[in-house]
Amino acid sequence: MQDTALLQQFIEDSGTAQQLLELMNLEYQALSQRDLTELEKLLTQKQSLLALLGQHAALRSQALTTRKLSADRSGLEILCATFPSGTEILEQAGKLDTLLIACREANERNGQLIRANQAAVGSMLNILQGSNQSPDLYDRRGGAAKATHQRPLSQA
Repeated sequence: MQDTALLQQFIEDSGTAQQLLELMNLEYQALSQRDLTELEKLLTQKQSLLALLGQHAALRSQALTTRKLSADRSGLEILCATFPSGTEILEQAGKLDTLLIACREANERNGQLIRANQAAVGSMLNILQGSNQSPDLYDRRGGAAKATHQRPLSQA
């Protein structure tokens, strides 16, 4: 891979990662509002961006391994030492790394919101279905109340 092609790929991937980060922020809003239609649309867009980033990462790894270099930052540094625009390439690689870390953090944030929503929906379903897992209640004297069989809300 030529140094200009590598530089261009890092620049393009930085733009792609920025788009991905913006989509993940929109996804957070859609998750908060439980907008399933918007979530489906965002998922489709995210998948294409992730596929593109994955293809480019595979090409870079292949370029490094064919030169018998490790497919990580140290291998890239060794390769860039042989290129006239090596410093610029490393700067763009750093920018891409920063954006990808931000994407990973946004993904974790979205995952936490999904898990919280799942727990809330699960609790609501248990209430509606009359789950036997009733909360611990206390009687007038402060002792544990006898558990009574709960009926589904539709039968109450």
